[in-house]
Amino acid sequence: MTPAGPLGDHPQRDYARKLQLFNAFAGPDLQALMSAAGVKPGMHVLDAGCGTGETLERLAGIVGPGGLAVGVDLSAPHIAASASNAIRTGQLQADVARLPLRAGSLDFIWCANTINHLRDPVDALRGMSSLLQPGGRVALGQSAFLADMYFAWDLRLERLVNEAVRQYYRERYALDERDLTSVRALVGLMREAGLDDVRPQTIAIERISPVDVATEAYLREAIFLQTWGERLKPYLAEADYAELERLCDPQHPSYALRRPDFHFIHTFTLVSGSH
Repeated sequence: MTPAGPLGDHPQRDYARKLQLFNAFAGPDLQALMSAAGVKPGMHVLDAGCGTGETLERLAGIVGPGGLAVGVDLSAPHIAASASNAIRTGQLQADVARLPLRAGSLDFIWCANTINHLRDPVDALRGMSSLLQPGGRVALGQSAFLADMYFAWDLRLERLVNEAVRQYYRERYALDERDLTSVRALVGLMREAGLDDVRPQTIAIERISPVDVATEAYLREAIFLQTWGERLKPYLAEADYAELERLCDPQHPSYALRRPDFHFIHTFTLVSGSH
C-alpha cells in the first residue's frame, strides 16, 4: 500500500464532495488560466491529482477531439467519481509521485492543489517533466498562495480564524509550518527541478453579496462547516467563536453571505515551466 502523505492522503481517502464544491465555485476562472498557460487544441494533457474530474473535463474541452486528456489521482473514491462524470477522458488511480506513463508522451501537465500533498515535491516534478515532449509545460496551481479575504469588515476576526485553522492542521498532522514550504515555493520548486521559462500568474476570484448558488454552497459547506466549524472552538476565545458562529449561520441576521458589505477574495496562483 502507498504510504500516507504528509497531509494524510492514502488510496481510500475520500473528500470528493469538497473537491466538487470547489470546482463548481472556481472552475470557470481556472479554465481561463489553462488557456493562458498554453493548453491548446490537439494536445495530450495530464491532470496530475485530478480529484473528481471537473477540471479534467475542462482540459478535455480545450484539447478537443483531436487531443487527449488523462487524469491521475491517488484516491480510489475520487477516481470512481471522476470516471462516473467524465465522457471524454481517461482516469488512472496512481501516485502522482510515480506516474505510470511513457516518457515524452505529453504536451502539458496541470497539477493544482496537489504538490503540497507530496513528500518530495521536487522529485515528483522531475518525474512529471520526464513525461513531457521537448518544449512541453507543467503548471503547478495553488489556492490561497496569498491570504483569502472573507470578512471585509473585520480583519481582526479573519486573522484569528486563519491562525486557528493553521494551528488545527499543525496539531492534526504533527507538522511544523516549515514542513509545508512547498505551498508558497512553487517558483523555487520549478527551478530546482530543472524546468525553464518559469512563469507565475496569480488571479483573484471575487464574490460579493448576493452570492451565486455555487459560491454559497462552497463557502457554507466546504469552508464554514468543514474547514472551520466545531474544530476551531478550542483555538478561539469564546466571544470570537460565538461571533464566527453567527456569521456562518444562515438562520442568523448576521449571516455573512447576506451582509451588504460581504466581499470574498480567493486567490489562485499558477506557476508553469517548460521541459
